Amino acid sequence: MDIIQLVNDSWGWTGINAIELVTENDFGNLIVKDSEDGFWRVCPEDVYCEIIANSIADYNNLIKDEEFLLDWNMTSMISEAIELLGPLKEGYKYHMVMPGVLGGEYNGSNFNTAPLKEIIMFSGELGNKIKDLPDGEQVKFKIID
Repeated sequence: MDIIQLVNDSWGWTGINAIELVTENDFGNLIVKDSEDGFWRVCPEDVYCEIIANSIADYNNLIKDEEFLLDWNMTSMISEAIELLGPLKEGYKYHMVMPGVLGGEYNGSNFNTAPLKEIIMFSGELGNKIKDLPDGEQVKFKIID
């Protein structure tokens, strides 16, 4: 399965209809273009997929924004992950074991690597399950083998 189909299958509940992968970072964040020329960010560590620009002009302005670039590049997190876990294998990305939205810490004790496809599928499924919960709601995970 290609990454665009995976984004649509995993995050389609958000309304996304991705047609093109624009870019990705080492923590599995994706920017994808949709069928209406909008640009979306898939952010697994914070478990969201949302529109970040409504046109190519908006996107071109966004990628010049220092605050956006600082968040997107994740330089300190990536440096820490490389130091602790080494370089990435083909098809793998760093990820937060416990996503930030569930209280996971943004540091190396919460980093690991996994195939990008698994990161996108897991975050999309988790996002769909928690989308209607109020902030601060307690959640319980049941691990099934």
